[in-house]
Amino acid sequence: MRSIWAGAISFGLVVIPVKLYAATEQRDITFRQVHRKDGARIQFRRVCTLDGEEVPYSDIAKGYELPTGDMVVLTDEDLADLPLVTAHRIEVLHFAPSAQVEPILAAKSYYTEPEPTGARAYVLFRDALERSGKVAVAKVALRQRETLAALRVREGVITLETLLWPDEVRKPDFAFLDEDIEVRSQELKMAASLIETMTEDFDPDQYHDTYREALEAVVQAKVEGNDVVRPQGVEAAEPRKQPADLTEILRASVAALKDQRGQPAIEAKPASRAKAAPRAKPAASAKPATRAKPATRAKAAAKDTGEDPETPKTTSRAKAGARKASA
Repeated sequence: MRSIWAGAISFGLVVIPVKLYAATEQRDITFRQVHRKDGARIQFRRVCTLDGEEVPYSDIAKGYELPTGDMVVLTDEDLADLPLVTAHRIEVLHFAPSAQVEPILAAKSYYTEPEPTGARAYVLFRDALERSGKVAVAKVALRQRETLAALRVREGVITLETLLWPDEVRKPDFAFLDEDIEVRSQELKMAASLIETMTEDFDPDQYHDTYREALEAVVQAKVEGNDVVRPQGVEAAEPRKQPADLTEILRASVAALKDQRGQPAIEAKPASRAKAAPRAKPAASAKPATRAKPATRAKAAAKDTGEDPETPKTTSRAKAGARKASA
């Protein structure tokens, strides 16, 4: 996991340096918006509504629109001057019973990890918080926005839950709340009995996302049935053939490097070809030797084999003709 924030938990005079890690992740299948006709991807561009021109991201600022339609443009300097004392600090405000922090307030969960210098203070705070059965109500600033938070202990780790502000939770306003609906005691007892019968411990591992699994099966079936669309201009990558042995792997690597540098690839030599004699090293003052002519190569080869370079070799076909003539 990669940490997303570094700072410290502070309460009273105690300061515990920690890092934050996202405790949850979404496993949804991601889709792209494409043109139904040809499968090409849809692009979204930032276009100015006044002149119709595309605007680079560096020229985009934050604006607050007034009821009159006027716009208040905020600069980076305006935002930098805002007070954000909890930018690198999880400031514990007080402790509260766990049941009083309602689940509807929870936004996102994070794991905290202590820095080596604060490990002992971290463990002390964790154990004391767990024994108390309470949660620590705190403030923290993440991504330039200060938020309310709660510190709890889960599986030996202090978790930080960002909380919504009270005015971010909507009030339920439904007509049936004002109606006088009668519930008989016998019906209430039967409902309570049904609840008791269906009560068991919650084990999240026994549940799985059946919709996601079915969606993955649909995608896989289309792939296996070759029911895919290749947008115009997109070239398919050529499948790579796995070399047979290490020699082939090395030869393929050399050829790939030669192609990148624009040099001719080294051709493979037959295994039966005799090993060439070692070349003599030229003197330090000598110029690089020029490439030998074919006749010179023949003489050099003949010298090694003890044959006369001026006498041409008799071919197998010529020898066969000579045998017929003598017969």
